[in-house]
Amino acid sequence: MNESNRKNTVKSPSLMVAMIPIVFMIVSLYVGIALLDLDAHIPLLISGVVAAFIALWLGHTWGDLENSFLNTVRLSLQAVIILLIIGSIIGTWIAAGIVPTMVYYGLDLLSPTYFLVSACGISCVIALASGNAWTAAGTIGIAIMGIGEGLGMNLAMVAGAVISGVYFGDKVSPLSETTNMAPGITGVELFEHIKHMMYTTIPALIISLILFTIIGFQFSGVQTSMEEIQSLQHQLSEIFVVTPWLLSAPALVITMMAFRMPAIPALTMGTLIGVIFAIGFQGMNAGDAFSVIYYGFSMEVGVEVVGNLLNNGGMESMMYTVSLILIAMAFGGILEKAGILEAVVLALLKFAKNTGSLIASTVATCIATNIIACDQYLSIILPGRMFSKAYQNKNLHPKNLSRTIEDAGTMTSPLVPWNTCGAFMYGTLGVSALSYAPFAFLCIISPIMAIIYGFLNYKIEYLPIDSTENEHAEFQKKVEVY
Repeated sequence: MNESNRKNTVKSPSLMVAMIPIVFMIVSLYVGIALLDLDAHIPLLISGVVAAFIALWLGHTWGDLENSFLNTVRLSLQAVIILLIIGSIIGTWIAAGIVPTMVYYGLDLLSPTYFLVSACGISCVIALASGNAWTAAGTIGIAIMGIGEGLGMNLAMVAGAVISGVYFGDKVSPLSETTNMAPGITGVELFEHIKHMMYTTIPALIISLILFTIIGFQFSGVQTSMEEIQSLQHQLSEIFVVTPWLLSAPALVITMMAFRMPAIPALTMGTLIGVIFAIGFQGMNAGDAFSVIYYGFSMEVGVEVVGNLLNNGGMESMMYTVSLILIAMAFGGILEKAGILEAVVLALLKFAKNTGSLIASTVATCIATNIIACDQYLSIILPGRMFSKAYQNKNLHPKNLSRTIEDAGTMTSPLVPWNTCGAFMYGTLGVSALSYAPFAFLCIISPIMAIIYGFLNYKIEYLPIDSTENEHAEFQKKVEVY
């Protein structure tokens, strides 16, 4: 059978068929995680098998599916490499005394009452300067988690504050990949896109900071005593040489990122600086210092809080997360090749009768893509590509689409445990997405703001009305098939 004939035998899935692997994934994740106490890997792997059978039944060949999910996995390889380097940074920076030093001084500067709002604000600044949520979480984020542990804070709340901050900075920074990707897909100028995002993002951040402040006041009575803080600082200073000179390492990495050095070389430099500082400041031998890159730092200590802070990092600690990312991306690649995601989007467009419902459909698709396709980039690329024509037919400026896919795609990605971002944050901060999600206020509020603005027709920009009736009719015919 030649290529054209074989393509003619491939069927597009109906909505009912498209929902089979999606519903199976949801049910299997619930049964596997909640009832059988399995990791997400197994349900996702089985869901991928079900999706592959559906795709084969639709007429796709195994070769097509394999090429598709391998190409999708390739999209995540940069993220995987960054994740491994972040693991090595955590290990070497602990061994070098960099993280303990940040925790030591942070305990003096931050009080439990204002800790959450301060953590969010600091994370905003670092992510805005570096243009990368992962870099900010993997540097200042791990220090904030350590300080929170020392202050006796709820670590799920601390992680929520860090993630809210780093994703604000990532979302509005002109150095961010996603901030460049969203306008690139929709055909919007970068700074025009950022300016339009401010209408939803700034109010969402303000509300988040208010909520973190309120929570801080509510928990202000539950404070770690000065004796406990001093005891923790004493433990750290007994184990490590604590000096402000060690803070030059994170400052240097953040400076490199601010001057647009790519993430991988900048973070690798950070790892090497950690090794050098571990040898120079802490007196480790070279073999042990380099071993920390893979195995992480480990030390027997009598205090649980100190042990939780120190015994961390290394590439090995990220293998759980790496394997989850690879399985999730392969599953998403099969769904994309089979046309399952497109079928769901076209079904949603049937309900997009006005601006509000169209934006709500876009938000729902971005969130669903984060859950189903398991990757932040796909949650921007697929809805951005699929909804472009619908926005044009309603004479909506494409900047509305680019803003919405950031409000929903970028911001909700860390809330899904098996998404590349949710898995990364778990590997880096040590708190699962299911635990920190209720406190990642910015990530929850941003898509809600997008929907509210859509239905109120507030800060929505339109194109001049032109003759698009024929194109609109053809597009609606395609939607009605589903």
